[in-house]
Amino acid sequence: MPDFVDDAFFFLHRDLPREGPGSDDTTWLLLAMAGPLPDRPRALDLGCGPGRSSLVLAEAGAEVTAVDLHQPFLDRLRQAAARRGLDGLVRTVNMSMTELPYPDGSFDLIWAEGSIYHAGFDHALRIWRRLLAPGGALVVTECEWATPDPAPEPRAFWDEVYPLRTAAQNMEAARAAGYELHGTYRLPDSDWFTEYYDPLAANLAAADPGTPGMAEAIASTRREIDLRRRYAGDYAYTGYVLRTGSTESEGNTVQQTWITRTETPQDAAAIRDILLAAFPTPLEADLVEALRTDPAWIPGLSVLAETPDGQPTGYSLLTRCHVGTTPALALGPCAALPAHQRTGAGSAAIRAGLETARRMGESLVLVLGHATYYPRFGFTPASAYGIRPSFEVPDEAMMALTLDDTAVVPSGTIVYAPPFGV
Repeated sequence: MPDFVDDAFFFLHRDLPREGPGSDDTTWLLLAMAGPLPDRPRALDLGCGPGRSSLVLAEAGAEVTAVDLHQPFLDRLRQAAARRGLDGLVRTVNMSMTELPYPDGSFDLIWAEGSIYHAGFDHALRIWRRLLAPGGALVVTECEWATPDPAPEPRAFWDEVYPLRTAAQNMEAARAAGYELHGTYRLPDSDWFTEYYDPLAANLAAADPGTPGMAEAIASTRREIDLRRRYAGDYAYTGYVLRTGSTESEGNTVQQTWITRTETPQDAAAIRDILLAAFPTPLEADLVEALRTDPAWIPGLSVLAETPDGQPTGYSLLTRCHVGTTPALALGPCAALPAHQRTGAGSAAIRAGLETARRMGESLVLVLGHATYYPRFGFTPASAYGIRPSFEVPDEAMMALTLDDTAVVPSGTIVYAPPFGV
């Protein structure tokens, strides 16, 4: 690439919060999924860009080595770390992510948000594995096809820029490189625009097309943004949490790997189909539709679990309720397609919803359900906290989960949103 084209690219990307789709919330969620880790994990952030992920990792207590080849990004990161009082936890290194001099087992956590494509997914997984300490985790986000039959225009674009694969192909590549999938998370569409494409579009408007290389850079960037607006359902960024431990199980059945993501407006019919298939009456499906228009609905807490080829199979919902006057969350309905029950689809959706709620600052979740199922997520009888519903239920069926051990748990009567009808 000629230097003037390179300069135009970096001009358009100046002062962006990040160099690809993502958000601090997604970083925190993936970090929670990566646990358990040492109290002060040694983290390696590869292709760190301006360092938003590095800052989150440092805020979580990690000692971060941030690697990138663009020195202005590293300078910005050092300044941001100093402003936040994190400079003692963030070390920047101008270095290639594929030529790393560190001894084997040097890091408890390797992180690559939106950057692994520079090295190639398969190649990077192979060469980075030796750097992980026993029990360590590798977290990457990768762009991939979200449908088995993408439209011709995005197919042509990505075949030219960076040929995409399906989630199933990337999962198989991870296994072939010696990892087991500890968790996955599909980034919401807001991660593409709020901190990446929207600021990038603002820089486009301020750019001078007469600058050498700028007209080409502007046209290419506008095409990319427009393509995402028109074909958001065809491709997606997925976070992969990889480890070398044993595969989890759900009951006596080995779990499959599920991609979890938040609901979009296009998912209403698929969610209704899951609920109609899982329950004997349409009451649960009708309840979800009523809750969508109620103030109790919280964007981001309606979660789907999908197969690697994009089939929605599991679902969980968290909505606002109260204990007395104190805000809490109600879990349910939760369901999985009958063909995928006892494979972990429902559990994956529930866990993703609970982690998202935790990152949102929620502290208490209540559920009315099977006393032998929900304790696996940490739920215990709500009566132990002095929490009860306004109607009669078996004591063991009404359960509570605290998401913040430092928060005071309220006692009193549960007040559900009106669509619950109780």
